[in-house]
Amino acid sequence: MPTEPGILAFHKRCEDFYPADAVDADIVQQRAWYDALCAAFDAPPPAGMVKRDGLVAGRIPVRRYRPARVTSETRLFYIHGGGFVVGSLESHDAICAEISEAAGAELVSVDYRLSPEHVWPAAFDDCWAVLVELLLESHPIVVIGDSAGGNLAAGLALKARDEGLKGITGQALVYPGLGGDLVSGSYVEMAEALGLSTADVAYYREVYKAPEAAVHAFPLRAENLAGLPPAFISGAFFDPLRDDARAYAARLVLAGVPVEYREEKQMIHAWLRARFMSEGAKAGFAALCDAVRRMANP
Repeated sequence: MPTEPGILAFHKRCEDFYPADAVDADIVQQRAWYDALCAAFDAPPPAGMVKRDGLVAGRIPVRRYRPARVTSETRLFYIHGGGFVVGSLESHDAICAEISEAAGAELVSVDYRLSPEHVWPAAFDDCWAVLVELLLESHPIVVIGDSAGGNLAAGLALKARDEGLKGITGQALVYPGLGGDLVSGSYVEMAEALGLSTADVAYYREVYKAPEAAVHAFPLRAENLAGLPPAFISGAFFDPLRDDARAYAARLVLAGVPVEYREEKQMIHAWLRARFMSEGAKAGFAALCDAVRRMANP
């Protein structure tokens, strides 16, 4: 259990919207809980921020953020978390706006198809289509994702490398789920952690239905991580996904990939949303924004 008062207060507030047994409810109810939770932690956009919604490939909703002061030609591509089951352009709207502002770079977020209505590879294919569209605009790209979005971002970087697609100059993964074995390490030690349990992770994987051999869905299972873009990876100590972040960072280093790794010692899963309540989350978010800014402004 963490001891920081801010993150404990955050978890208590979350419980009022999204109970611990929410995975037992139907998908419509889960999404209603999540939307209410996200709205409760919303924040106004930075002054002068311009947002514009559109479609990629005529069907994939995206939102573009342009800060009042743009200092970089790099584009940021943000992929939201939510276990592949919940989340939308709205759920991470404030987070995207604040990262875009901090980095001085335009950011694009994506409303990919969700499970269980759309199983693997629907979400990944949507994100890939948006990535290709962005790369065709001839700007460097930094891919960013939290939780399930971190999984998708890491998978995109792998596929881009595998297919020889150039242009991703950085990846920022926040408490990502990357395909750990569920029966060792933090999956056991933090099996009943606040905010996300190992049983929850197993449920989300089952709903997503990615085959075991799909390395772009389970980046930790890729045999070779050489040649991937520089990475910023942030794990939460009180999170069953913690060792996924640790292991991926270590393997990237061994493969010769530049890596900046942080472990938020008092944080639980989904701490990004606690950045206005918790000193630890505030510091972690500042570090994320700084890393993205440096990736976007080399």
